[in-house]
Amino acid sequence: MTAKTKVLIVDDSAVVRQVLEEIISSDSSMEVVGSARDPFVAADIMRRVAPDVITLDVEMPRMDGITFLHKIMMQKPIPVVMCSSLTEKNSETALKALEYGAVDIIEKPRMGVKQYLEESRMIICDTVKAAAGARLGRSKKPLIKVEPKLTADAILEKPSSRAMIQTTERVVVVGASTGGTEALKLFLEALPLDAPGMVIVQHMPEHFTAAFSRRLDGICRVSVKEAQNDDTVVRGRVLIAPGNKHTLLKRSGARYYVEVKDGPLVSRHRPSVDVLFRSAARYAGKNAVAVIMTGMGDDGARGMLEMKEAGAYTIAQDEATCIVFGMPKEAIKLGAVRTVSPLDHIAGVVMRESSN
Repeated sequence: MTAKTKVLIVDDSAVVRQVLEEIISSDSSMEVVGSARDPFVAADIMRRVAPDVITLDVEMPRMDGITFLHKIMMQKPIPVVMCSSLTEKNSETALKALEYGAVDIIEKPRMGVKQYLEESRMIICDTVKAAAGARLGRSKKPLIKVEPKLTADAILEKPSSRAMIQTTERVVVVGASTGGTEALKLFLEALPLDAPGMVIVQHMPEHFTAAFSRRLDGICRVSVKEAQNDDTVVRGRVLIAPGNKHTLLKRSGARYYVEVKDGPLVSRHRPSVDVLFRSAARYAGKNAVAVIMTGMGDDGARGMLEMKEAGAYTIAQDEATCIVFGMPKEAIKLGAVRTVSPLDHIAGVVMRESSN
């Protein structure tokens, strides 16, 4: 029998601890081995049992989550998933935690919102399991329970045409999930000022995407912003899909722009990479370049195949540089990928193919 993934929950809210424990315990591949109201209690538990993953709140009494994260990573690294209440202040702090070594961020459950809890259940379980398979456990296959899920058909019909007329302007679409915040930072930092217009889906909760965009904008030569409905996709600009909204690439004449809209979860995500990639297949066709990066699950694989069939150039991050080789692996298995590239080479491939 395969051993269960052991999870330690650290949060000062008794309600949040209870909800997280119920959600994580509902997955047969995981067990909660401890629940702590602050890092000092968590440290006592860790002396008795070694968790595979820790979910960690940001703001707590006696010691904040960022300080505790730093101590964990300095003494005995364990995969950590940050848990935030999604205030603007915490968004910046939680993003800083990713730089310090946290694997991912999940939204802190909000009691009284039944739809949120039901939709977040799969996302939270997937995120925690992905963390168990990341970093220290990269040689271990994450335990994935496949759930019924909607495809991009729920948002946009599959394109009927294989490709569009060639134009002088190219557009780039990118999808990433677990480990993607750091991967995207390295990728975007390597792009020149005149890089082709770009739209990115990074699986991330609402409000975090705005802070993430601002941080990238401050360190990259290209302009980076959270996408708003009807934003134009232009050379030198990168648009990040906002959390909890689907983002589609559209075209009117020679102008590419984005549509930001509500809708059901697709491939268990909102925003969904499959939705972005399908829209790019329909409205950009052979004028597009697609990149799929590190992440758990298969979101983006089918959409990338549709893009390849429409004439787009498709790139997947290689296994050696992925935190979780899930999304790229599934795209490769479908035959959707033309080039598999290490992370530090992707920017060069994108620029080369965008100029052809």
